[in-house]
Amino acid sequence: MHHLLIDTDPGVDDALAILMAHAHPDAHVVAMTIAAGNVGLASTTSNALKLVELIGTDTPVYPGCPTPLVLPADDAAFVHGNDGFGDVGHAPALRGAESEHASLAMLRLARENPGKLTFVMLAPLTNLALALKLDPGLPRLVRRLVVMGGAVTGRGNLPRIPVEFNIGFDPEAAHIVFSAWPSIELVDWEATMRHGFAFAQFEDWISRDDARAQFYAGISGKTRAYMQRSRDPTHWHAADALAMAVALEPDEVEVWAERHLEVELHGLATRGATVVDWDQRNGREPNTLIAMRFRQARFEQLMAEALGHEGD
Repeated sequence: MHHLLIDTDPGVDDALAILMAHAHPDAHVVAMTIAAGNVGLASTTSNALKLVELIGTDTPVYPGCPTPLVLPADDAAFVHGNDGFGDVGHAPALRGAESEHASLAMLRLARENPGKLTFVMLAPLTNLALALKLDPGLPRLVRRLVVMGGAVTGRGNLPRIPVEFNIGFDPEAAHIVFSAWPSIELVDWEATMRHGFAFAQFEDWISRDDARAQFYAGISGKTRAYMQRSRDPTHWHAADALAMAVALEPDEVEVWAERHLEVELHGLATRGATVVDWDQRNGREPNTLIAMRFRQARFEQLMAEALGHEGD
């Protein structure tokens, strides 16, 4: 059984990953900690609560940092909608968030469950970086750390060409995490682009008579249109869902690469780049397991199940 703490900034792709985790028979979501990123913290918290209500679970939701640690950053509302969920005007959840700060909840839950939790980081790493500064011993308490972020050969998705959004939103936080954590399982943006799936298949999943599929069809409309217009008219890409698949079923990763990775903080064109020592020239111990290839058929099956379609 995987016991998951999901740090997230929902966000349409986060929503699919969260649905996947709650649908998996071998997963228990202990908590969701919330960061700003795709949109502001008020919206990402509201969206997490709406997902919990949709799923019908009592997963606690802990709001965290409303801004990056050092410098401000642009959100991704142009992809996800101003509210992060496609601006469809869904009714807010009836329940509220917890009062404990996300970073403090991370520390408390790790201490209460030593060696048991998998942290799945789907957002900028602000909350985890703050937790690490409060307690540098945190990595010893966590079973696995899975991070969605980075672009390991420099093909990112921001105007700073080699930079991916989650790392680029808060490079200082990412630098803290990658400098302190001994072994991180990374699912980067380039892996996301290798694991696209047909829009026609996805449209079939979200057209069926399931509350999760219908909700996701509504909130993802703006994002689907953006992807078809600006990225790939035939294939959908789901970064956070791929990271969740790796967290849930690491044995389905067909190719791993173990290398040292550090985060660039100062370059005018490269701030937030994830620099990988592919040829192992710097003599530093590897700190990152990079998921290069996940079994595509299983990834698609997990997404279908997340939307209520058993056996697809």
